[in-house]
Amino acid sequence: MTWNSDIIKNLSWAGTITNRAGKQKVADQIVAKIKDGDVIGVGSGSTVFLTLFAIAERVKAEKLNILAIPTSIEISMACSKLGIPLTSLYEHKPNWCFDGADEVDPAHNLIKGRGGALFKEKLLISSSPLNYIIVDDTKLVEKLGSKFPVPVEVFPSALLHVEEQLNALGTNNIVLRLAGGKDGPVITENGNLLLDVRFDDIDSGLELKLKAITGVIESGLFINYNIEVLVAANE
Repeated sequence: MTWNSDIIKNLSWAGTITNRAGKQKVADQIVAKIKDGDVIGVGSGSTVFLTLFAIAERVKAEKLNILAIPTSIEISMACSKLGIPLTSLYEHKPNWCFDGADEVDPAHNLIKGRGGALFKEKLLISSSPLNYIIVDDTKLVEKLGSKFPVPVEVFPSALLHVEEQLNALGTNNIVLRLAGGKDGPVITENGNLLLDVRFDDIDSGLELKLKAITGVIESGLFINYNIEVLVAANE
């Protein structure tokens, strides 16, 4: 027996998808990589959302057997809408993963986390032997932190301790991220809080320094991961 749910049937991307034509071309590149039997880690963002529709079309046309490991409730619901079977890291290790990013530097280091799923995204990328990051060229920067702060996921009762330790690391601005569709702060996929933290300089050791703070669940810094970047040129 199945649910007769209009909520899932009518699910769509919440905002406007910019550079849709360029992102669709990158989505098609991801879809071409799928092989029968693949277990695919699925990140978050508008380009990922578009890619899922193209994946579903190929799965249906070729009767492919694939499984998806999602990073967020939103992506789980999108997979359900499209008939893409889900699994978890309890059951499978991904063959590869695809995701978006907020910033990408020339060495393919990343800032991620505007969607609030950074912990699960990093867990999937760390678990996967191959990762594709799909972005448009507005996300390319010469230096991390040029456009966006570093998201830091924090266990709620550790908030003020973490603030103190971040200040000791030399941050120049810390903001508790507030929600747009609810009162109060953003709550992450894991029930934690998010701080958006500005640094004048992000060196190669900052990711580990942030993770070493008691109460920090994860940061949005992805430094020296096994990543291939696919760029959707603006059209």
